[in-house]
Amino acid sequence: MTDAVNRFYNSIESASSQSQASLIELFVYFLTVELGQDVATSKEVDQCFADCDLTPPKATASRLSEGLKAKPQKFVKAGSGYKLQRHMREALSKKLGAETTTSQTSATLRSLEHKMPVGSAKEFLAETLDCFEVGANRATIVMAWILAVNHLFDYILKHKLTEFNAALAKNTDKRVKVTVIMQRDDFSDIPEGKFIEFCRSANIISNDVRKILVQKLDTRNSCAHPSGVKIKRTKVIDFVEDLVENLVLKYTI
Repeated sequence: MTDAVNRFYNSIESASSQSQASLIELFVYFLTVELGQDVATSKEVDQCFADCDLTPPKATASRLSEGLKAKPQKFVKAGSGYKLQRHMREALSKKLGAETTTSQTSATLRSLEHKMPVGSAKEFLAETLDCFEVGANRATIVMAWILAVNHLFDYILKHKLTEFNAALAKNTDKRVKVTVIMQRDDFSDIPEGKFIEFCRSANIISNDVRKILVQKLDTRNSCAHPSGVKIKRTKVIDFVEDLVENLVLKYTI
């Protein structure tokens, strides 16, 4: 959560001049609106302060409790935590401003674009980030996944084809409809989950990268068809950063 809360803090206008009381309200907003949690606890709010290299208030729990009695009331008690009264949530949303948040988070992702060499992959990432900036979260995730997997195809074809085909030759899964990779289109006959397994068994990717890809594939699958799953901006940022930093930029072609 450290990176996400720091991005949120950096999106706050004049953040360094905010009082601790105001920051408590803002961090409750971050936890319940940005991250989508049902409630925020005093411990979680204190952790937000710590993650932003700020000294946590001495009595966060008391301040949250006092917010229940404020006029107008700031918080609503729910289970073991708190959430914002509707008027507070709307006021903070207006205070933060969608444009400010978009500007900060977009700048973070655009910095990844500048790290990539000129070419079709860089242009594809630019279009992917265009989707993010207009709020198309699902489209951003689907396109980022396509970018990462296609990069891995190119990397294997150029540097690791022998190793990949050796792993593929040991396959016993009937869902895999190809026995040897001769050209890019052959990869389409391998289910993506199995493709990740082959990359790992051929030592093309590390186990840590395998874990990232498996996790991201699950997220992509949730986004690739209509469902009730809500995709928060923070999840999109994490998705894109993880794939670009740990795959696209790491495995150079």
